[in-house]
Amino acid sequence: MIPPILAGLALVIATAPPGARTNPRRPVAAPVATTTAEPVVSPSADALRVADWVAASRDNHALPYAVIDKQAAALLLFDGSGKMVSQVPVLIGIAPGDDATPGVGSKKLGEIGPAEKTTPAGRFLAKFGYAAGRQRVLWVDYTNSVAIHPIPGDAARSENRRARMLSPEPNDNRITFGCINVPRGFYATDLRPLFQKKGGYVYVLPDTKSLEEVFPRLRVHALTAERGAV
Repeated sequence: MIPPILAGLALVIATAPPGARTNPRRPVAAPVATTTAEPVVSPSADALRVADWVAASRDNHALPYAVIDKQAAALLLFDGSGKMVSQVPVLIGIAPGDDATPGVGSKKLGEIGPAEKTTPAGRFLAKFGYAAGRQRVLWVDYTNSVAIHPIPGDAARSENRRARMLSPEPNDNRITFGCINVPRGFYATDLRPLFQKKGGYVYVLPDTKSLEEVFPRLRVHALTAERGAV
């Protein structure tokens, strides 16, 4: 069963005139209540499809989950029951790409080349842990050093990360080494309370690969649904 809020969002996207789809940040439905003051972002059709699949198939195993829409530079957060909690802009890896470079997780930041600064796509079981400097982060892909955390203070000013996050366009949100930067208020009041006990799942959408290639269970679920409708 498709959650009402996702069904409403999908309906607006399906009926919107072609010109309304050019900006992935354009609001497509009433804003979701959130405790942060960040700008409202709009999920893409692919993000809605993945969120619908997770909720319908219970792929999250009753754990909270987040859908990272790299094309729209947005994060959709859901609780364990599939209810949308909030949606916020994010900063992601500079380089487009869906796979981490082998061994990148063991490199120092200064050793990582521009083409290696990607946010890998996939389904990840995320849990909190410590990074360098005893900073507590939500590890998405520990092996490749990809985590969700607020904008780091040492990079915020020199790279204009806060301004990039607040800009209406998603193109300038590619600035990190691969980690996913989120608004500090969202991290403290929405994300951390949901994930801090048992963790949760993070679904990172691809840049170039198909959804079915990155999420094979999505294809299986679609085929099962089609057979059930016959």
